[in-house]
Amino acid sequence: MLHGRAEEQAQIDRLVDGAREGRSGALVLRGPAGIGKSVLLGYAALRASGMRVVRGVGIESEAALPFAALHLLLRTGLDRIHALPDAQVRALGAALGLRDAPPESRFLVGLATLSLLSELAGDGGLLCLVDDVQWCDEASVDALVFAARRLGAEGVAMIFAARPDLPVTGLPEHRLAGLDDSAAAALLPADLPPQVRERLVQESAGNPLALIELPAALTAEQRAGRLSPVGAMPVAERIQEAFLAQMAGLPEAARTALLVAAAEGSGELATLVAAGASLDGLEAAERSRLIGINGSAVGFRHPLIRAAAYQSASVSRRLAVHRALADALISSTSPDAADRRIWHLAAAALGPDEGVARQLEEAAGRARTRGGHAAVAAAYQRAAELTVDSVRRSARLAAAALAASDAGLTDRAAALAASATPDVDDPAMIVALTQVRAHREVELGTPLAAGRIILDAAVRVAARDSEQATWLLVEAVRCAWFAGDAPLAGQASTALHELPATGSPLVGQAVGLARLLAGDLGGGLPLTGGALDPSGLAGLGVPGLTFAAGAALATGRAALCEELTGRVVADCRRSGMIGWLAFALQDQGFAQGLQGRYGEARATLEAGLRLATDLGHEHRVVHLTCCLAWVLAHQDVAGCRAMAEDGVRRADDRKLVLAATLGRWALGRLELGQGNADAALEQLERIPPTGFGALAAADLVEAAVRSGRPERVGEPLERYVIWARHVRQPASDAVALRCRALVEQDEAHFVAAVRAHDGDDQPYEQARTRLAYGEWLRRARRRADARTQLRAALEVFDRLGAQSWARRARTELRATGDVPAAPRRAGDPLSVLTAQEREVVRLAAAGASNRDIAAQLFLSPRTVGYHLYKAFPKLGITSRAQLATLAGVAAAE
Repeated sequence: MLHGRAEEQAQIDRLVDGAREGRSGALVLRGPAGIGKSVLLGYAALRASGMRVVRGVGIESEAALPFAALHLLLRTGLDRIHALPDAQVRALGAALGLRDAPPESRFLVGLATLSLLSELAGDGGLLCLVDDVQWCDEASVDALVFAARRLGAEGVAMIFAARPDLPVTGLPEHRLAGLDDSAAAALLPADLPPQVRERLVQESAGNPLALIELPAALTAEQRAGRLSPVGAMPVAERIQEAFLAQMAGLPEAARTALLVAAAEGSGELATLVAAGASLDGLEAAERSRLIGINGSAVGFRHPLIRAAAYQSASVSRRLAVHRALADALISSTSPDAADRRIWHLAAAALGPDEGVARQLEEAAGRARTRGGHAAVAAAYQRAAELTVDSVRRSARLAAAALAASDAGLTDRAAALAASATPDVDDPAMIVALTQVRAHREVELGTPLAAGRIILDAAVRVAARDSEQATWLLVEAVRCAWFAGDAPLAGQASTALHELPATGSPLVGQAVGLARLLAGDLGGGLPLTGGALDPSGLAGLGVPGLTFAAGAALATGRAALCEELTGRVVADCRRSGMIGWLAFALQDQGFAQGLQGRYGEARATLEAGLRLATDLGHEHRVVHLTCCLAWVLAHQDVAGCRAMAEDGVRRADDRKLVLAATLGRWALGRLELGQGNADAALEQLERIPPTGFGALAAADLVEAAVRSGRPERVGEPLERYVIWARHVRQPASDAVALRCRALVEQDEAHFVAAVRAHDGDDQPYEQARTRLAYGEWLRRARRRADARTQLRAALEVFDRLGAQSWARRARTELRATGDVPAAPRRAGDPLSVLTAQEREVVRLAAAGASNRDIAAQLFLSPRTVGYHLYKAFPKLGITSRAQLATLAGVAAAE
């Protein structure tokens, strides 16, 4: 019977019942040691009758072994691994040491974990319990949290038990407090005097384990009521002292067995005996209820018992036990025996030891092939600690820092990089340390600081390796572009000119972007655009293509940007470069938005935002938030305003000028669509004139004209006209003519603008031009001509779902005496779907299977099936075959 946990039991009941009915969910139980987390997991297991239950636990001594906790959790279900897609089988098999394979993405391992849990759920549901998450290895936590965040219709319930300070975000959680006095008293022995019971309730702070264990540690006098004052001490320490008192009364063989088991961690009986733990000692410890022996597995009844057994031993005894365990593992056939052995040797090292350090490097290499970046970092870091030579030590610290950065541990990566010798002169090492330091700054949302770090390093590298210096300087320009900092971009551009030519098209793009930031449209656009020949970009990898895609956006080539990011997205999904995938989805989604495909753009950007949130990339989260707000400005007034205001605030706080530009542009366009020209002008005039400010200038021109501020039109008009003249795109030429028509009230410019839109890839801008022309014609009392333009504008706005602009077109049509049709989304049968359903349907209509769709969208196949189940009635169809007829219409949307 559980005392005082009715609320928690109800939460667990709802979660388990939901999984049994096909609804998935997750819960994190947080609380200090002894508060009852493990007992609640046991309650959940009892409630899961008729369901499959898998259990895992974090073991402190295995925290450096990649995917150790995940293997413990999934080992009983690995017979179903071959039901997964091949890429997921390879990723999960490599992660768990079941096969030799190249490094895989930790997120692909997470997706495979989700798919396997879905398979194990079957038709009866699955309960997944993970205890002591704070001691699970980072790679396992990444995979499990990734899966938990994407649960949908699999019938999987996941419950995690963790200490209060474990940094797990994005999941529902419940913090366990101490029991109330009544429930606490119910756990105490009935024969204790009232004053002793009251004292124990007070001192335990309602901690259930303390209430159970502390009475057993009382002396006869204390049980009789003669209690001395107790000094302030955390409850966990009180419990640990109670366990220590129990151990003190055990024979030496039992205490030795407990120390060996505490140092070993995995609980393999054969290894414990080989390292000096006698069977008699283990049996005595089991009789004292400190450990449990189940077949060939030995486990501590509570983690604090393990801590007490280890920490109470002298240093010399601990070192001796680690050496004995290392010797015992020589003959072990366990797949991870070699890694466990070297970690015991490292724990036994009294000082620098190059032999052990080299073996730790080998362990890091094995961890890398399994995608355990946190474990790689730990191995290299310990190897560095055992290294005397300063250069070799710095190299190992650099490797540790890069691995920690790959694992998303940015603070730890920066600390490791800072520990390296400051005067290293090896170019590769300088570049590696620079990447770590800069990556941290970018993730924190300070690309300007990252750019300065890169620029300083490039100067040091240039004399030794000009190609590496070139890449660094291009990255410095990228950072300056995000920060809107012309001086930094100018310094990087000047340094690029001083290096030997590499022939890379990225150099021209970088120099051109630097000039754009300086306000030199005439000098920057030809350089940037001239380096965007698709044939010259063929040899670029993911980072280079991503840079080129951003340059394409800056020069108004949305279709080219989408093409390039499409290649990047495919490469990232194939290779598991998830950090770059979030970046590519950002530009891909914005390019789709520029082309008026708002539903598709929204789904793309939301996918990128989920990934960036998982990665903890604050800069990318802010930028994607502002991009998404820009798309919503055309369709969702409330959603746009909330997202844009939040994104702009966060961008301003971090001086993310480009993100803030997109957010303010979103707000400005939103106000224009609502007919609030003054409010639009206020937002748009706060956008810097450089960088993306040229693209937003057309909206600024219209806002100034409609608010009756002709004196504020000249500069943005000139800026946009110059930009359009140099980018030489049909849509930008047409918008430039529209701007001149609005300013000069010249019909010839309106007519030319409408004609220039023929064949461009931006239907929204075409509708804006026809709306402006129709409004001008109506005011000139040419109602019949106005209706022609306004009807054409309304048809496009309706098809795009641009509701505010469609309302404006309807209002104008009514003013001409016309009666416009009711709002509709002509030509877009997918408009009734949610963003997630839309993406699933689009892929299914193209012939992708549920498993293929799940792999692309980072969902489980069951959740994909659920989205299709919800989408079919909305679309008025009954079978998957009918989706094919929607593919052409959806692609044209």
